Amino acid sequence: MNPSDKKGGVLKMAVTEDWDSVDPGDTYYGMSWNLLRIYARPLVTYNPAPGAKGRELVPDLAESLGVSSDGSKTWTYKLRAGLKYEDGTPITSKDVKYAVLRQLDKTTFVNGPTYFNDWLDLPKDFESVYKTPDVNTDQAIETPDDQTIVFHLNKAYAGFDNFAALPATVPIPQAKDTGIKYRDHVLASGPYKFDKVEPGKQYTLIRNDQWDPATDPIRKALPDSYEITLGVQGDDLDNRIISGDLHVDIAGSGVQPAAIATVQQDPELNARADNPISARTWYVSILNDNPPLDNIECRKAVIYGADRVGLQTAMGGPLAGDIATSLMPPGIGGWKKIETFPLGTGDEAKAKEALTACGQPNGFETTMTFRSDRPREQAVAESMQQALAKVGIKLTLKGFPTSEYFTAYAGKPAYTKANGIGLATNGWGADWNDGFGFLSQIIDSRTIREAGNYNLSVKDPAVDALVDQAFAELDTAKRDAIWGQADAKVMEGAYVLPTVYSKGLLLRGKGVTNQFITGAFDMYDYLALGVE
Repeated sequence: MNPSDKKGGVLKMAVTEDWDSVDPGDTYYGMSWNLLRIYARPLVTYNPAPGAKGRELVPDLAESLGVSSDGSKTWTYKLRAGLKYEDGTPITSKDVKYAVLRQLDKTTFVNGPTYFNDWLDLPKDFESVYKTPDVNTDQAIETPDDQTIVFHLNKAYAGFDNFAALPATVPIPQAKDTGIKYRDHVLASGPYKFDKVEPGKQYTLIRNDQWDPATDPIRKALPDSYEITLGVQGDDLDNRIISGDLHVDIAGSGVQPAAIATVQQDPELNARADNPISARTWYVSILNDNPPLDNIECRKAVIYGADRVGLQTAMGGPLAGDIATSLMPPGIGGWKKIETFPLGTGDEAKAKEALTACGQPNGFETTMTFRSDRPREQAVAESMQQALAKVGIKLTLKGFPTSEYFTAYAGKPAYTKANGIGLATNGWGADWNDGFGFLSQIIDSRTIREAGNYNLSVKDPAVDALVDQAFAELDTAKRDAIWGQADAKVMEGAYVLPTVYSKGLLLRGKGVTNQFITGAFDMYDYLALGVE
């Protein structure tokens, strides 16, 4: 909508929550990955184009996509000439290497995926750039000159460009690294740099005068600046976009339920609305560390007792998504409809049967967490509380801020075990659109670490074995089918309760130009936006 090459203006964005981190090595929210492309450049990124074209990988810092050798175990990239940070110093391949090695430290940087941890051919005595800085890591990543970087994998992967597009490849010079405090001043490699950083309150970004558009064929860099406000109450945020006071809700998951009827009934607002399907599923993790949820029958009782229609309503109704039957959404290869559990308003009889089978005929008590700054997730938790009470399962609800939800609470095993957490609201979007990019980080028990986990409920050797089979299968159709089998195995184990396959009623801001839905993130492409 509103195509334009006109530069200038302030693009005003907001979100209901605090950020996980603006540090490219310590972030795992889709909105963060989408936004960071305005100030940070990875080796490879996504084509700024509408729909499926937006899923195409294009070179960013690199001159081209990766060149593979050694049966796809070795991948080489050459950096473009003339790249600079905001302070005028040159960007080198050594900075990219350091950035990738740095984010392997999941004790310091608890957010983000573990793809590089799992696939790089790292020396056994390497722990982190902070603990073992003198260990030679050339067997994993070589930098023969300042323009060339070579990755060596411990097993073949033909889709390594997907790894190269991760924020982990955004360069960071070792001399400027301040560890966890680096988020306070990320050194810009893109067209914008941070002017003001007030954690939990706001970020302001202004033009980076060291960015050379001649080195960057994909960014138009239209706004003069960005104003990003954090912690705005959800309904207030919607009202400010409706009135024109704000341009974009960064979360990209749609207006709150209270605004849906207003948008539908007002012709002007309806003309500014979009309802994209995304490669994302909202779900409830059923943690099995604490009794009685270590018993599959008790986990089944939770699923049978849940009101699936009520959960869809809590998320915003049909415009928020279709009721989900599995963890993997329909847009991912290998998806198939799984009918392990009913999709209606709950089956009290089956729930009570399952409770008897697990030795809890009178029900049990447990705690459910949700992100307190996300009204939909609170509504989901309340729906679960009301529905499960009918079968004797008593939920105590605890809300926590998004910025710490996975790092300190629902994603930290020590916390969930010590505090008897049995259920946790969750949601997952594909890192890229195939079974590997969607499922591997949320069903493979071997990716679980001390904190920052999105998977604390799927710990099944049979699921792990299917993940390994999928990794080894070269035929796309067969590989997709294995991911589908893994999805079905997760449902058989009653490890998660899917709520909806995500859609969102997004609202375009007044005066925003170049606005479209990108297939890479299934939200507006923040790299492309301008403002009148």
